[in-house]
Amino acid sequence: MKRYSYWLDTLSPESRSNPEPRPSTSSGRPEPVEGRIPNPDRVDVAIVGGGYTGLAAARRLAIAGASVAVIERGDVGSGASSRNAGQVLTGLKIDAGTLVVKYGERKARELFEVGNEAIAALETLLADEQIECGYERTGHLAAASKPSHFAAMREEQAQLARVFNHPIELLSRADQRAEIGSDLYHGVAIDVASRSINPAQYVYGLAVAVASRGVVIHARTSVTGVHRVGTRWRVSTTAGDIDAGDVLIATNGYADAAVPTVRRRFIPIGSYIIVTEPLSSSETAMILPNRRMAFDSRHFLFYFRLTPDNRLLFGGRAEFSKPSDASTDRAATILRQGLARVFPALADKAIDYVWSGNVAFTRDQMPHAGKLDEMYFAGGYCGHGVAMATHLGDTIARRMAGEPIAHPLMDDRMPAIPFYSGNPWFLPLVGSYYKVLDWLT
Repeated sequence: MKRYSYWLDTLSPESRSNPEPRPSTSSGRPEPVEGRIPNPDRVDVAIVGGGYTGLAAARRLAIAGASVAVIERGDVGSGASSRNAGQVLTGLKIDAGTLVVKYGERKARELFEVGNEAIAALETLLADEQIECGYERTGHLAAASKPSHFAAMREEQAQLARVFNHPIELLSRADQRAEIGSDLYHGVAIDVASRSINPAQYVYGLAVAVASRGVVIHARTSVTGVHRVGTRWRVSTTAGDIDAGDVLIATNGYADAAVPTVRRRFIPIGSYIIVTEPLSSSETAMILPNRRMAFDSRHFLFYFRLTPDNRLLFGGRAEFSKPSDASTDRAATILRQGLARVFPALADKAIDYVWSGNVAFTRDQMPHAGKLDEMYFAGGYCGHGVAMATHLGDTIARRMAGEPIAHPLMDDRMPAIPFYSGNPWFLPLVGSYYKVLDWLT
């Protein structure tokens, strides 16, 4: 098995920014490429993190006329931006019913609409920058793991229509094979408004667009500290210091000790993915005949989709521990067993890829952007980040450029998580709790 993201192998040399990850046939890991962009010593804005959030913000700031440096510890998009499943989903992590209970109908509608705005903004950006990344309106399906979950989907269908004017379709277990070739589930909900994307092609296309606007992207460079010096900032890196007027922290699930303010507010949770060998046309027509994005209703959920070359991408939070070679191996075994339960006919298929990455959760399971300790930040997408990271990166950049911004996810008073400094010591306990919930509910 190749131990890096499948999506990296879909990148053509001409679509890659500089430096580019190039999978090695000998080691199976990305090899460095020569030719770094020199580090500027003084800029208007320094952005820490070269994924969707940071690059979208850099693009907007460059359009506004600012000089910008993006500092990325790995290759461009080497975090979640090139490792995710490429599901561009409607809504937020929190379901419609919970949104109404927590925030009331008016605020819930406003928050739900942000998700729709994020998808629309992503489409506009792709068109404006002419980024080819397999973007397609496929829709998604949510599979009910228990009969009670399908009953809850009926309630959510009514609430989505009444409160949010957002229709979804339900298929009972007797009819679900029109959408999914599995007898494991107890009905499905179909939302035709979700999209699919090649996440690595998107982030690399965005990096090319950003670089063409004069933004300096300094990859394979670690930030070692961010300090206030008078009215400006000194961003210390392994390639030297950067003097910046403003700083945006866009590290999401990869924040480290160099940015403790943000690190104490985002919890990195490992997500794991396997990808099969290519399937036949009859096999793809059997398992996902309409090629929708898919996930189930458990807390320890599985999510899956077909890739453009007809492999099955199958992922989940199979491990509630920090991603490592050992946890990825354990998760691969769990995911392979899960795949066999969902699609028994594919139990003997070879697994060609396995990898892991961090998803950033927040205490309230909502994304946030704003200003803390005089630094700007955006993140906490809770697994719904392709469109939302792009949107919040662009939105916080507009604020940094001086636009008056009123946004329901803008929060300058986001509290730190009690008893948490960046090491998620409590994740095994959370994992055990969710296992019990999956058994009981």
